[in-house]
Amino acid sequence: MKKEVFIFFVCLFIGLSVSYSQNNYLNASKSAIRPIDALPKVEDSLAKQFAAQKLVWPPVSMYIRSFKYDRQLEVWIKSDASSPYKLFKTYKVCMQSGTMGPKRMEGDYQVPEGFYYINDFNANSTYHLSLGLNYPNPSDKILSDPTRPGGFIYIHGNCVSTGCIAISDAPIEEVFALASVVKSNGQEFIPVHVFPVRYNNKTSLDYLNNTIKDNLSLQLFNKNIKGVFDFFELKKEIPVILINKKGEYVIN
Repeated sequence: MKKEVFIFFVCLFIGLSVSYSQNNYLNASKSAIRPIDALPKVEDSLAKQFAAQKLVWPPVSMYIRSFKYDRQLEVWIKSDASSPYKLFKTYKVCMQSGTMGPKRMEGDYQVPEGFYYINDFNANSTYHLSLGLNYPNPSDKILSDPTRPGGFIYIHGNCVSTGCIAISDAPIEEVFALASVVKSNGQEFIPVHVFPVRYNNKTSLDYLNNTIKDNLSLQLFNKNIKGVFDFFELKKEIPVILINKKGEYVIN
């Protein structure tokens, strides 16, 4: 394989800039006053929802997909490592800023597009609860503003956004609780894929194509990330992803 290409699993990017441990998370949770105290009840509710869908509780892993134009956030789960992912739930994204296209600099109010993982559990968030994404990832570091790429991108509660994915309070409690459970079960990195649209929804795809019809850079970017969407739709598994020196994602 060419030296300029380096491999990383989408849930395990090479060269992590942020690290954390389960012990640190548990200590933060214990020190929080609200709303972390409600999570045991949320877990009970999740267990009942899993039973109703004939899913095994607790799951061993989860995967999150978000679609900007469609304003949806999906949570997929695995009951065991050898099984394909199954859709657990689709949440409404109640607020997000920006338009089609990836985040490329601080202050552009863009929700990122691309492939990330959860790198922060914030039980004391101003926005109820929040899960941080590792933006800028290695691709973003190549393609974004070199000095001011921006950061602090979260999936969170409440219903405001300047680049984050807001799903309101009750949904973030469920997503936060699920992420906590699978992390406790050994999933060190929880992948989060953010797409501009559902590529298999004609209305959404038409909107995207019309928006980027005069922007060759965005056309190439969307062709690039759509491959990961197509792979998952077909196999219900997350592909191995590569990044070349141009910052482009490549499926191996």
